[in-house]
Amino acid sequence: MDRLSVQSISPGDALPERQLACDTVQLFFYNASLWNAHRIHFDAPYATDGEGYPGLVVAGPLMGDWLTQCVLEWMGAEGELVSFEFSNRQAAFVDDPLVSGGTVRSVDAATGLVSLDLHIRNADGQVLTPGQAVVRLPVD
Repeated sequence: MDRLSVQSISPGDALPERQLACDTVQLFFYNASLWNAHRIHFDAPYATDGEGYPGLVVAGPLMGDWLTQCVLEWMGAEGELVSFEFSNRQAAFVDDPLVSGGTVRSVDAATGLVSLDLHIRNADGQVLTPGQAVVRLPVD
């Protein structure tokens, strides 16, 4: 991708989508790195029989990290992540096919600030994790 600048984007532009799926190994190591010992992330019988989930639950912070990666890859090395927030609204489960992406909400050509609306959707198109970010891009 060519160098991204505020002059090269417009409101409504889409960020490249990323295809995602969490397997049991990734989920285990991610939660281990966070010292997150909640059994819904590693004990399938507990998650299904004890908590009633259809499978192991993908960690909420991992969903946020995936959204952050989507933004960082889009803006490139010359961009700066100014702010970021997300909210997990529905659970995702191991091996669910997911897609992260977003759209440009607004562009301030004078300051280089760009507001983004972000999302992680499931295979049914439901937004599981909405988010927002503000980035600063180079001003040509």
